[in-house]
Amino acid sequence: QQRESPGCLGMSSLQLQLFPLGAVQSQTSQGNRFPGSCEHLLKAQAPGSAEELRCLQVINQQQEGSSLEELISNQSCLKLANTIKAYVATVTENIVRRSAVKEARRSYFNTSEGQVPPKTAGKPSAHLTLRPQSLAQDGNSKRFGNLSQSCRHAIARWEDSTIHAHLQNITYRDGRLRVNQAGKYYVYSQIYFRYPSDGASARVSVPQLVQCINWKTSYSQPILLLKGVGTKCWAPEADYGLHALYQGGLFELKAGDELFVSVSSLAIDYNDAAASYFGAFRLDL
Repeated sequence: QQRESPGCLGMSSLQLQLFPLGAVQSQTSQGNRFPGSCEHLLKAQAPGSAEELRCLQVINQQQEGSSLEELISNQSCLKLANTIKAYVATVTENIVRRSAVKEARRSYFNTSEGQVPPKTAGKPSAHLTLRPQSLAQDGNSKRFGNLSQSCRHAIARWEDSTIHAHLQNITYRDGRLRVNQAGKYYVYSQIYFRYPSDGASARVSVPQLVQCINWKTSYSQPILLLKGVGTKCWAPEADYGLHALYQGGLFELKAGDELFVSVSSLAIDYNDAAASYFGAFRLDL
């Protein structure tokens, strides 16, 4: 239609239907008029464009310097303005949708090619829950270094990816938390001991419950950071005694430092993920 009707401002039928009112007013203010071919194209549109055609005719009849109040109160022009508004909204929505699809495709292809999308950095933090230990694993305590006799059993098995546990910018491996970013960290641990009772002999032999948090630096041997002790005397008729030891403290740690927990006995309640835990998080002070 553009080739057949060059006198119609070089526009297609759709462009004519949505021709901005300001541009039309500019044409009329210069004393120009829409060629008859333009009206012919508008008349060829769907019946719904009749009111828009009347608005363009009103604009075409405006004198130079005349007021626009008549156009503002004209229902046909209001309908034309709403049509333009709906068209712009549709085009904008399509552009946004296409942009979102392109971004999703780019993210998918990067992931499929082994390029993991970057994650938002967060403050280093970790919270681990206890996994069952065994006496056979007690020999693994030697690889933690020389531990005090009262805390000679290192805990080598923690859960780090359950509903109760998480890791963020801290590394966990074989019972140790490894700090990746230097700073002040609050380090904490709780162990829920479930100590078996020996009946009447329990009144004679009272167990000592000890929990230690150890710090491994570039030095060869670990450093004791925190130590919690409890001596409990349970009723002789009880099958076992329960006692929880909690401790925590604030320490300046460097990148590469490691933390781990050791205890006096592996007589611990392993069935409660909320009772025995170990963690650390950085504080910006």
